[in-house]
Amino acid sequence: MDPFPPFSGGLPEPSAPRVPPPSVQTAVKLMYAGAALSAISLVIGLASLSSVRHSIEVADPTASASAVNAGVDAITAIVVIIGLIGLALWLWMARANRAGKSWARITGTVFWGLDTLSLLASISAHGAAASDFLGLLVWLAGLGAVIFLWKRESSAYFTSPAGPPGYGPAGYR
Repeated sequence: MDPFPPFSGGLPEPSAPRVPPPSVQTAVKLMYAGAALSAISLVIGLASLSSVRHSIEVADPTASASAVNAGVDAITAIVVIIGLIGLALWLWMARANRAGKSWARITGTVFWGLDTLSLLASISAHGAAASDFLGLLVWLAGLGAVIFLWKRESSAYFTSPAGPPGYGPAGYR
């Protein structure tokens, strides 16, 4: 007598990956656009560092060259760190939302809210400047992404159980 009964069932079929509905696909594209705009903003920020050097020298004409260099280095580090964090957050949210992670939709919305506060603070600090135009474009990409993430077909995608392909309980296709 064989201690192991024969295997009578076939191997389970791998489930097909869930396909995001068009609204989520559009939101993800807008997030990638936000990432691209953030990268452009980082490059522009780095290109404008010469004006930072000039501003430091004008603000304190008695500052030594090493003090001016330290100020420029600090500003450079801040621009790079904030720029890379922003870029990474856009890419992370795009991938997580495309995968249907329900927390990502909420997190992306919170990030957009924080960007709204940042844009308002920037505009109120020095009025609407040309540099705020790119910030406005980034904000608009975030607004569009949030709108598409919260559409009905998107909600079905985020609330559907992972498993069988489809967009949710109603089986949107």
